[in-house]
Amino acid sequence: MTDDAPSRRTSAEERQFSLVLALIATETGLTKTQILSTVEGYSARYVPGGDNASLERQFERDKDDLRELGIPLETFDQPGADGDTKLQRYRVSRAEYPLPDDITFSSEELALLGLAGQVWREGSLSDDSRRALTKLRGLGVAVGDAVIGVAPTLRAHDRAHAPLTLAISRGRQVEFDYLKPGDARPDRRRVSPQALVQHEGRWHLQAFDEGRGGYRTFLLQRIVGAVRLRTDAAKEPAADAAERALAELRALWQSQRATVAVTPGSEADVVLRNRAGTDVDGDLLIVRTTDLQLLADELAGFGDDVQVVAPRELIDAVLDRWMQVAGSHG
Repeated sequence: MTDDAPSRRTSAEERQFSLVLALIATETGLTKTQILSTVEGYSARYVPGGDNASLERQFERDKDDLRELGIPLETFDQPGADGDTKLQRYRVSRAEYPLPDDITFSSEELALLGLAGQVWREGSLSDDSRRALTKLRGLGVAVGDAVIGVAPTLRAHDRAHAPLTLAISRGRQVEFDYLKPGDARPDRRRVSPQALVQHEGRWHLQAFDEGRGGYRTFLLQRIVGAVRLRTDAAKEPAADAAERALAELRALWQSQRATVAVTPGSEADVVLRNRAGTDVDGDLLIVRTTDLQLLADELAGFGDDVQVVAPRELIDAVLDRWMQVAGSHG
C-alpha cells in the first residue's frame, strides 16, 4: 500500500483479537516492539525509530482489557535482560486459555454466540459486548454461512449508563446534574455509584449521595448532560447493592397505585389492561408504578380515553400536561 493510500481504521475488537491470536501463536513471546510493528491494528501506525508513545499507551490499555476478560497474558523477562522493560516479552499460553472440559459448542451454537456478542452496537453495553466478543473470537468462535448477514441490533439510549458503569468498576465518585419532576433547574449531585439496575424497562442508579449523606436511587433518564468522573474514591458498594435497589423499587411499585377509567376497546384500554401488575376493579383499572410523573406522561398521551380517578397528585400531573399542550397550540 502506498503512503497516500487510504487506510481502514481498525476497531478495538479487531485489534485486540489480532493481539490475542499473535500472543497465542508464539511460544517464545513477543516484545512490545515486535507487537507494535507487526500486529494488525498497531503496525499501520508504527513509526520505526520514531515516537510511538500513543501507540504504546493503546497497547497498555489493550493489555488491561484482555486481562479483564480473564485472558492469561504473561509477561516475562528475556534471558540475560532482567528488568529491561523494552525487552520484556508477552504471550498467551494455550494450555491456560482453553474452554472448560465440560463445555462444548456445535458450529451453530458458536455462530449464535458470535452474533450475540455483536447485538449491542451502541450505548451503555457496547464495551461489555465488545470484550465478550473478543474473548469468543479468541476461543475460535466463527460465524457460519447459515447466519451470515443476520446481526440484530439493540440500542441503549441512556447516555449516562456507560460512564456510570466505568465509575463503578473503577470505584470512583461522579458528578451529574439531576432534574427532579417539578423543578425548574437541575441540582448538581456528587455520588458514590453502587449499582445499576433495570426496572419497568428503565435504568436506575443506586448511589450514596455524598452531599446529602444517604443512599438515593436516581432515574438515569433524568440525568442532564454529561456524567463527570471524579478522582475521589467512591464509598465501597455492598455486595447486595443491586438486589437491595431492586427490592426497594419493587416495594415502591407494589405500594404506589393509580386508579384510572378507560374507554373500552381504546388503545389506552388495551395497553393498560395488559400492563404488568394491572388489576381490574369493575370498570376501573388499578395500575402500579414506581414513578407517578412518568405514568402521567404516558396517560396524558392517551387523551380523553383515560380519566384518572386517584391519586390527586396524578390527576394534577395529567391535567398540567394537557394544559401545557393546549398552551403550546394557542
